[in-house]
Amino acid sequence: MASTVQCSIVSAEEEIFSGAVEMVVASGTIGELGIMPGHTPLLSGVKPGPVRLILEGGQEEVFFASGGYIEVQANHITILADTALRAADIDEAAASQAQQEAEQKLSDAQAEIDFARVNADIVEQAAMLNTLRKHRQLTGN
Repeated sequence: MASTVQCSIVSAEEEIFSGAVEMVVASGTIGELGIMPGHTPLLSGVKPGPVRLILEGGQEEVFFASGGYIEVQANHITILADTALRAADIDEAAASQAQQEAEQKLSDAQAEIDFARVNADIVEQAAMLNTLRKHRQLTGN
């Protein structure tokens, strides 16, 4: 059995990662996923949050996916996300500010808002901040 599998992380704008990995860890709509070479083919939704890649040699890299889909084939893993970022590229202040603004809208009973959309924004910003925390734990920064 191969010790690595090709993996791609693609956002609506660009491919942000392509390379060989030993393992992919993500939160799927069917539960927590740990995918290694030789995994059974799979198609699942991806929840907003961190996607950890264990690269050849054991080095880890963390990405943020806003949600989307993961497809596992015999020789390739593809994560398709509306938004995907390297954890190191997340602007913590902007994500925190966006989360606070969304929470404020939700608590303002007088506002005409789409509660589902605002709640989704809160979840996405919280997931982005969680991804940044995981990245910092991994790198010690």
